[in-house]
Amino acid sequence: MPKLGIDRDFLREYARMDRKLQDRVQEVFAKFDAATHAGIHLEKITNARDDRFRSIRVDQFWRGIVLAPESGDSFTLLKVLPHDAAYTWAQRRQVSVNAATGQIEIRDVAAIDATLPELDRFAEGRTSRLFDNISDKDLRRLGVDDQTLQFARVLTSELQLEAARAFLPQNQWEALYGLAAGLSAEDVWAALGAPTDEPIDPDDVGAAVQRTTERVLLVDGSEELLEVFRQPLDLWRIYLHPVQHQVAHASYKGPARVTGGPGTGKTVVAIHRARHLGERADGKVLVTTFTSNLAASLQAGLDLLVDDLEVRRRIAVQHIDQFAHQVFRQQHGKPRMLSDETSVWHDIRHRLDLPFTETFLFEEWRQVVLAHRVQDAESYLRAKRSGRGRPLNARQRGQVWQAIEAFQQRLHDERLWTHETVRAEATDILSRQKDKPFRHIVVDEAQDLSPEQWRLLRAATSEGPDDIFIAGDAHQRIYQHRISLREVGVRVSGRSTRLTVNYRTTAEILAWSFQLLRGEAIDDMDGDLDTVAGYRCETHGLPPELRSFRTRADELRGLCEQIQSWTSAGVQLGEIGVAARSNGVVDAIVNELARAGIPAHALDRSNPPADAVAIGTMHKMKGLEFRCVAVAGATAQQVPPATAITPVEDDRATHLQDVQRERCLLFVACTRAREHLYVSWHGAPSEFIA
Repeated sequence: MPKLGIDRDFLREYARMDRKLQDRVQEVFAKFDAATHAGIHLEKITNARDDRFRSIRVDQFWRGIVLAPESGDSFTLLKVLPHDAAYTWAQRRQVSVNAATGQIEIRDVAAIDATLPELDRFAEGRTSRLFDNISDKDLRRLGVDDQTLQFARVLTSELQLEAARAFLPQNQWEALYGLAAGLSAEDVWAALGAPTDEPIDPDDVGAAVQRTTERVLLVDGSEELLEVFRQPLDLWRIYLHPVQHQVAHASYKGPARVTGGPGTGKTVVAIHRARHLGERADGKVLVTTFTSNLAASLQAGLDLLVDDLEVRRRIAVQHIDQFAHQVFRQQHGKPRMLSDETSVWHDIRHRLDLPFTETFLFEEWRQVVLAHRVQDAESYLRAKRSGRGRPLNARQRGQVWQAIEAFQQRLHDERLWTHETVRAEATDILSRQKDKPFRHIVVDEAQDLSPEQWRLLRAATSEGPDDIFIAGDAHQRIYQHRISLREVGVRVSGRSTRLTVNYRTTAEILAWSFQLLRGEAIDDMDGDLDTVAGYRCETHGLPPELRSFRTRADELRGLCEQIQSWTSAGVQLGEIGVAARSNGVVDAIVNELARAGIPAHALDRSNPPADAVAIGTMHKMKGLEFRCVAVAGATAQQVPPATAITPVEDDRATHLQDVQRERCLLFVACTRAREHLYVSWHGAPSEFIA
């Protein structure tokens, strides 16, 4: 009985088809097991470059292109295109088996043949070529075959290589791209996740399809096929590339970390890691992050991935403060929370007549006293003030300590708590417990956790193999926390993996967004600087659209027109997200869309409808993704807002950190887009954009 695999690129295309065509595709391929190699459903293609391509009739206008094996019964659906386009696609392309990875690959032979002579003529007058320092032996070891090797030898610039991505075999292009970016052959080999022991038959396409799990989704029966068609993007979101699979399923001697830019699959790896640890059945697993919205997203991912009820019961999903308060309540009951922290610091500052702002005093308490667990004045005088730009002499430290001591005394006298002190108390409770509540902890969006939150997690599980697994990206830090993992007892040295392939955002959107961070030195949470070198995208599309308006009313009307343009092009309302810097702008957008008759909801409401545009602050957009994203109100006054930036005269280092954080926040909002990004402002644009 024939079996069907589905190229994952087709799933993206399927999600964009109109409903009538989707229904017809479902109907045709749900009955695929009735088709045979010689049957009426599959037809050979005249003048096809690869005689293993077959066409299958979807309707009078649309045709599917299927890869048929020379022997066996494993077929792969590659494309569904209009009749003429489908046959042209098949007549230009050829399938091969990569000699290094053993995986299936497809190349546009016609494009290579047409481009090669021109590149060869261009290279004749050049003294150097792109891969002069790479031997044929190393290229072949990385799976580069004769045709691609000939092509590589005439390249003189990375721009030529970028342009060739559309028609070279994917794995071979990735190998060349890594080498061009300065990676060693060994580094490229590791990034490919290539098998090293299994013998590879270059003519066995069926075996190659079985190995190519990052490109081909293998379907077992019509019921599973229909499930794929019901949620094509969800399935794309939870699949693992071989490198990701290795990270998620490895055994580590202690804490481990995975990093990577937006869309590289860190959260996917974290979810698979949690499932893997839950399946081991050697103790409970905590999956945590820093907000309730993100925790809900992690829970939804696990619900999609984990079917076994026993495994589900071993995995708890809680955001970090929810867990801290739970530990606190078990010992002390519900805490009385301080409602207006700023006014307390204001009163103390004026009563002691101190030359410091309320913000400076609060940040000194949070970033120095709490971060380093300072207990008394003598310890504070000796404490490191890393990241604090305003130097303090001994007398000034004494003044600051007076304020901090007064603040802590007031909390004690009135039996009040803050989220920070609840975390500290929960940490002390767990530190005294011999039996820890969790055997494993998986942390997502790790860059936004504070030192006291890390100490809480360190106290929640015993040190040992596979105790803590961390996923994060310092370029997406949207809060002020600056930490060293080593200083909070989480040592990941030698157990850190960096993901470099973006599976979500187009190359054009990501390249523009990275410009927002140009020149910023981003720490990697472990004593070094993070880098974006080597990141690459799986998809290409339109460049971001930037729009300037004279007034706010004009900008809001332009936003409505853009959303209507997207929906007219077939984008569903639930596939559109709108981000703004403040709640006030969010409310204005919601009201304007309502006047225009466009269903919309604010992200801070529970149970949002799926058939409405999602609108939220840039903070609320964290961890989400949409087919189309509009970033509105990117004006000089709003991005960044003056209230979010510490004056440089108060503390230069904090001022620079605030500016970097605001850049990262805009970067996060823009990289929520999969296919189309629209950025607008009225009056003067944000300094980040200008």
